[in-house]
Amino acid sequence: MEGPPKQGTEVWADGMGSSPGGVANLAVAAARLGLRTGLAATFGEDLYGDYCRQTLGVQEGVDLTYSRYVTGWHSPVTVSMVYQRDRAMVTHGHRPAALDRLVTHPPQARSCFVDLGGEREPWVDSVTAAGGRVFADLGWDPEDRWDLGRLRESLSGCYAFSPNAVEAMSYTRTDSPEAAVEKLAELVPLAVVTNGSDGALAFDKDAGRPVRAAAVPVEALDPTGAGDVFVAGLMVGTLAGWPLLHRLRLANLGAALSVRHFGGALASPGWGDIALWYRETGSKDPALAADYEFLSTIVPDDAVPEVSRAIATLGFRAGR
Repeated sequence: MEGPPKQGTEVWADGMGSSPGGVANLAVAAARLGLRTGLAATFGEDLYGDYCRQTLGVQEGVDLTYSRYVTGWHSPVTVSMVYQRDRAMVTHGHRPAALDRLVTHPPQARSCFVDLGGEREPWVDSVTAAGGRVFADLGWDPEDRWDLGRLRESLSGCYAFSPNAVEAMSYTRTDSPEAAVEKLAELVPLAVVTNGSDGALAFDKDAGRPVRAAAVPVEALDPTGAGDVFVAGLMVGTLAGWPLLHRLRLANLGAALSVRHFGGALASPGWGDIALWYRETGSKDPALAADYEFLSTIVPDDAVPEVSRAIATLGFRAGR
């Protein structure tokens, strides 16, 4: 879109895509990178819920054993509008009743992701007690309080925290991503700050120093969900035991490849997309390809060349 609609007007968009969103973005991104992925989420008792469950469980191979339909509850819906190189979102939804009883005993997992925007769920402690690494996000503070004390409590026992630069500086009361990431490293073993076209900055307590990875230049269409794809790449590299710089580079690459498509879960790349990018980059930008030389021994030989992408509507029946 060229810009948002003004009061009393209608704006026509050049295109659109419909896709599962929210935490499903990360679940699909992780599954497409080869992780055995499970999702504990709620599905509305409506066509949107049916579509999300079919897409995630059947098409993308995400284990939905711990997900639930909620009787009498409709799916939350977000409209993400992209203009001026960023996105603005409008969401409608309701918190399902008895949410804390829907997930009580999560499966054993080497790592998991949790959104700490609400109250911290008791199952997070059971994951950390079993040795799982918890990657956490808290998101934007709509009350503009940016309570560092609450953040410290929410992140207790978590392994990684990856806010964007504005969020990180707001929570830490600092004036630069560099200062913010060092402050956040006091709260978790791995602090990561994403900063759009300036790439990502991380501080690993084991290494004791910050590491920076440049963003990957692409022609962006829609940045919706790119942060979730970033976290999926970070999780993959962490589970594989890669050096922090390689983890950041894979995360940056995944996020960059995702913004070339209409956003949401179906924008995330698979290994086939990564392999194709690496081959093409080798001839176009040898210096950038050299930064990603580690991919030459990582990309699976049987990487699927294509994955499903978002189309404009649901239940489209071509040819009828």
